Amino acid sequence: MININDEVIKDIKRGFNLPPKPELLEQLQTQLQHPEPELNQIAQLIATDLSTSAAVLKVINSPTYGMSRTITDIKQAVMFLGLDSITQLVTSCLLQQAFEQTKCCISLERFWDTSSEIAAVSTLISKKVKSNVPPENLHMLGLFHDAGVPAMAVKYPDYVNVLNEANNSDISLVTLEGKAYCTNHTVVGFYLASSWHLPKPTCQLILRHHDTEFLHEPHDQESLVSYATLKMAENLVHTQKRFVATPDWAEIHSEVLNVLDIDDDDYQDVVEDVQDFFQERFS
Repeated sequence: MININDEVIKDIKRGFNLPPKPELLEQLQTQLQHPEPELNQIAQLIATDLSTSAAVLKVINSPTYGMSRTITDIKQAVMFLGLDSITQLVTSCLLQQAFEQTKCCISLERFWDTSSEIAAVSTLISKKVKSNVPPENLHMLGLFHDAGVPAMAVKYPDYVNVLNEANNSDISLVTLEGKAYCTNHTVVGFYLASSWHLPKPTCQLILRHHDTEFLHEPHDQESLVSYATLKMAENLVHTQKRFVATPDWAEIHSEVLNVLDIDDDDYQDVVEDVQDFFQERFS
């Protein structure tokens, strides 16, 4: 169990120059607090940011999102998805624009490619297991869960060495981060997500996504399904890209399938779908 107290938050606030919440997100969240938010006004607000609008439409129209028709503009997207869902997608897209490569010691393009693949596979899994968790929530969690990594890579010029050590040893990344920096990317990611006012359950999942005890604790079903979906997506993407399972998959495999109410045959079906996804992605 990870404990976050005021001192930990103060240390992160003092030590990290994290991306501030974008003005577009601030305006969207303000609109959502109105008793009757105006859909057209919100669509116009999003449409003023051309890069974010294009990114949102690209995600919505991707095969893994499974829309029955092509969405051609933001107003259509808002009408089809609703305010909460479109805000989740906008938040995800803004996150990718928040860090500057020139200040970062890792390849942000490679990092966001992997995060985007985990987000896409998370939505694919949700369709396969008929999850009741909104796909945009799973997409945002998949994209945001490791957001502390680029923040660490901006803060620490030698952070790439810690990542390389984690990739080539049996020691977990959070353990290596803790030894080197007295913090880790889950704590930093939690602080970033909280400062952007993401939903509290999402913030907790970001904080706990390397803590396998989460599956054995009394959480609500949506949180458990979200966690299980993320861990399965992480493993499937890791296996596709590195031909080996994630370090914690053997430990949590059975419980993840139990939470998602599927068996090993169902899991193999998902594996085949993910293989098809990657073949299409790189064909």
